[in-house]
Amino acid sequence: MKAAVYQAFQQPITIQTVPDPTPTPDGVVIEVKATGLCRSDWHGWMGHDADIIPPHVPGHELAGVVTAVGKDVRNWQIGDRVTLPFVCGCGRCPQCLSGNHQVCDFQFQPGFTHWGSFAEYVAIQYADVNLVRLPESINFETAASLGCRFVTSFRAIVAQGQVSAGQWVAVHGCGGVGLSAIMIASALGANVVAIDIADDKLAFAYELGAVARVNAAEIGDVVTAVKEITNGGAHLSIDALGSPITCFNSIANLRKRGKHVQVGLMLGAHRSPAIPMDKVIANELEIYGSHGMQAHHYPALLRMIAAGKLQPQKLIGQTISLAEATTALPAMDRFPGLGITVINQFA
Repeated sequence: MKAAVYQAFQQPITIQTVPDPTPTPDGVVIEVKATGLCRSDWHGWMGHDADIIPPHVPGHELAGVVTAVGKDVRNWQIGDRVTLPFVCGCGRCPQCLSGNHQVCDFQFQPGFTHWGSFAEYVAIQYADVNLVRLPESINFETAASLGCRFVTSFRAIVAQGQVSAGQWVAVHGCGGVGLSAIMIASALGANVVAIDIADDKLAFAYELGAVARVNAAEIGDVVTAVKEITNGGAHLSIDALGSPITCFNSIANLRKRGKHVQVGLMLGAHRSPAIPMDKVIANELEIYGSHGMQAHHYPALLRMIAAGKLQPQKLIGQTISLAEATTALPAMDRFPGLGITVINQFA
């Protein structure tokens, strides 16, 4: 099969012919029909993820068709249209038994712990626990766009943030994660403040439901601006970028007893950012992380998509070929373009 491979961190990515994967006894092989281009893949290429051992094939946001099934798989067969979380739980550890597959002790992560979906085929373990049946009404590109960004934002807003109608939600960073969070929070009746440094992204955020915008490149004090807009601070704030500045601002712009959810990855030199702990203590703030979403929580998300309450396809900025991904991935630190980029051409 053809795959995008890098031989060492921060080195060129090339299209190579590599052996076709075979399924493990509890796994399947999926023909990849679409896969998202995500900044998490960029972090992996940079060498920020200890699980990756080059040579490596990135890619973790995928949708496709099952082409081979392991002997112990019970629920899936060749020809099934599927997607899956980027964190696959084993189904047997204490975390999985409590329903929290997204923090599985023995997790499988395509594109990180194993070769990923920047390829014609990808092997997936723990299939019965993690595969999600894809309705015919959702195309492969839309399913791939759910990937890690949309589902992680969904869990951040719904499960971790427990947002309710009428609350103020601040979203720091209007890339794929942030725009997903804005769409989801708005659909649930929250009032969203979008924060970014690019006017075009802020304009897009407004189209997706944000009621206020803050350009951090033009306003010196983002925290004060958010508190003025929200009349005291956000009930829920999301760092959708992952930088020391956005993390600090997201916590500092909360009202008393507010919640901060960290979605943007904090890796490399940003691993240990400064936190306004004085405000956390004095105002009884809550700090959460959101790292993917369990497969068994997908039905609620898919029902909202089917009902038209969520339209993740609007977040797809462009579709590209696997060959184009070899240059697009290294450029992700420059945050080019609007929305999510999806690879849907593998020939």
